[in-house]
Amino acid sequence: MAEKKTFVTLEQLKEIDKTYPTPYHLYDEKGIRENAKKLKEAFSWNKGYREYFAIKATPNPYILKILKDYGCGVDCASMTELMMAYALDYKPEEIMFSSNDTPAEEYEYAAKIGATINLDDITHIDFLDKILDGKFPETMSCRYNPGGFFKLGTSIMDNPGDAKYGMTHEQIIEAFKILKSKGVKHFGIHSFLASNTVTNEYYPTLAKILFELAVELKEKTGADIKFINLSGGIGVDYKPEQEKNDISIIGANVHKVYDEVLKPAGMDDIAIYTELGRFMLAPYGCLVTKAIHEKHTHKEYIGVDACAVNLMRPAIYGAYHHITVAGKENAPCDHVYDVTGSLCENNDKFAIDRKLPKIDMGDYLIIHDTGAHGFSMGYNYNGKLRSAELLLKENGDVQMIRRAETPKDYFATFDFSDALDKLNLK
Repeated sequence: MAEKKTFVTLEQLKEIDKTYPTPYHLYDEKGIRENAKKLKEAFSWNKGYREYFAIKATPNPYILKILKDYGCGVDCASMTELMMAYALDYKPEEIMFSSNDTPAEEYEYAAKIGATINLDDITHIDFLDKILDGKFPETMSCRYNPGGFFKLGTSIMDNPGDAKYGMTHEQIIEAFKILKSKGVKHFGIHSFLASNTVTNEYYPTLAKILFELAVELKEKTGADIKFINLSGGIGVDYKPEQEKNDISIIGANVHKVYDEVLKPAGMDDIAIYTELGRFMLAPYGCLVTKAIHEKHTHKEYIGVDACAVNLMRPAIYGAYHHITVAGKENAPCDHVYDVTGSLCENNDKFAIDRKLPKIDMGDYLIIHDTGAHGFSMGYNYNGKLRSAELLLKENGDVQMIRRAETPKDYFATFDFSDALDKLNLK
């Protein structure tokens, strides 16, 4: 089986432990920068290209500032994400607002800060009309959902027809006509058809669908289409046997389709946008936890000091995250364990029947590929507190980029003043 290598050593973990107790999420600055550079190079053929990093994947200002060095904007899906983008001085054209079932105040705020609004449904035009008193932005985007199943070859990748996002083919044509009549001058198209694809063919296939739609929209509505947003969907190799996506091949193949479809239509000035979260960050983060209990009953269990509040993907999706026992990388995987957290839920397991080296109490377990949708999906069930986020800098230093929650944080939203006095948490 192929290996998954860690970006942190046992010696480094022991040093970190002197200051920051487990569990914590650790991010690799060097890996993040190298990956962002490769993405930018892969689409450098397109003059207007921009990556709008999906904040929801890793909503941390320190991470966003690293990506900003490579020209990345941000894709926001909520008021607080828009506020974060504004606070970090992103320019209006660097902020995309892609939401669904959107409250009025969020549309209003997005318009106020000049974010590009990506409409999820044709009915949102009237909704937005009332909010903005008929004063639509000059540039708007619409989200497209072709329905049915999305296939690559004979393999079904996902089921857009069952997804709540986007407009039908007929609706997006009508939406462009309505928006144009309301004064919108420039348009974008957005679509997301499959999640976490580990294939170089996803983006080029999606691009062909959207490029052909763009040509049709221009012919039928006369709209000035400024950008096509391929959204996310490029995945990562969570399992060791999976082959990594090659972003240089992906970019080159999108370029090929661009020249085949848009260039003959005289539309080769259209900018290409992406909204990658998982691809940008997942491999460059890990959850570090420590073995604190072992249990020998009907199965062999290793209890760690992290739980699903730190990483809920295995619990809710059955998602695979590789585990390395630090310092035992070359030891035989001759033990079979369930690796569990402490929640009062039987699905609080990071691994089930996983072959691993013999684990001793105090061993550090490195849970791979948590840099996206790891900390960000955390919650407080059982009164558990979310852990710290740390950045392993290029020079080897470690910086805390989010402190761990405290009981005071947990109780802060209650009208609980007498109890806070008793607990001495004020």
